[in-house]
Amino acid sequence: QVQLVESGGGLVQPGGSLRLSCAASGTIFSSYSVGWYRQAPGKQRDLVAHIGYSGDATSYGDSVKGRFTISRDNAKNTVYLQMNSLKPEDTAVYYCHAAILSGEKTYIYWGQGTQVTVSS
Repeated sequence: QVQLVESGGGLVQPGGSLRLSCAASGTIFSSYSVGWYRQAPGKQRDLVAHIGYSGDATSYGDSVKGRFTISRDNAKNTVYLQMNSLKPEDTAVYYCHAAILSGEKTYIYWGQGTQVTVSS
């Protein structure tokens, strides 16, 4: 049973930083591509950042480019999202998403989410 557990969310002032972690259990995480998504109240869930299996390939949503950095430590089965220069519009529940291709089928897993609130 694959489980993803996010942590690191909280309340931070505008301009501050947070680092989110997504820890996987029940699997070898290096076989998965991983993304961070976020969902604000009343809005759709959007992709924030994505990282490939080895960590060499990364991509970001336009609203977070230059402020957020995604990375992974496969030895620790963990993916991180470093968030700097946070803005009130970054307030959302942040979800970890992992995907693996097995044969012709893609298996997708979600974490339970962690709340990030940016407010003074």
